[in-house]
Amino acid sequence: MIKLYYHPSPNPAKVALFLEEAGMPYEIVPVDTRKGEQHLAAFTAINPNAKTPALTDGEVTVFDSNAILLYLAEKSGKFLPANTPAARAQMHSWLMFVASGIGPYSGQSVHFKHVAPEPKEYAVNRYDFEAWRHWNIIDAQLAGHKYMLGDRYTLVDMAVWGWARAIPRILGDGAWEKLPNLKRLFDEINARPAAKRVEALKDKHAYKMEMDDIAKRAMFPQNERLKARA
Repeated sequence: MIKLYYHPSPNPAKVALFLEEAGMPYEIVPVDTRKGEQHLAAFTAINPNAKTPALTDGEVTVFDSNAILLYLAEKSGKFLPANTPAARAQMHSWLMFVASGIGPYSGQSVHFKHVAPEPKEYAVNRYDFEAWRHWNIIDAQLAGHKYMLGDRYTLVDMAVWGWARAIPRILGDGAWEKLPNLKRLFDEINARPAAKRVEALKDKHAYKMEMDDIAKRAMFPQNERLKARA
């Protein structure tokens, strides 16, 4: 049985969407990151990076959400583009664009806008600019294609959807009006039964929501180093 170590945030959500779309049986193992459960030895033995998600499939262990998507697509043979060098090159290019661009810059944009202490004007300006730049590239791709890779719904669309769920928090109110092509794809995926089932996962476990001192220590351990230097 596949086990998905899960928190209802962008990267785990896109993996859950693939599992739901593919109809692959799986078990959710909650990892409450605001309680610091991602740092427990039982989890870091699976994912040494101490980030959700992680996945086990019998003797197989996979961490990093994009690696998990590729593993599941290859295992199931579903939601892949045509098996040609050109099509697979596009898949890998866009999936790595989400992995190295959309995810990190969106995450840092959220962090510096909503969590980081002052002074932070430079950091907010940098990460907001880069987040917008990356999302505009996605929107431009979708201006000429129904899906990220053309006419076929694939794992790349699922990767984009995972982060697009947080667009208002990443880019601010009114962002959707400036990304109409992305909004079209987002609304289409949201209407799918699999996406509705993923959204319901957050209610199956009482995840900690408060960003209190416990959560800050768990999620931003680098701040403890600053306190030690003070």
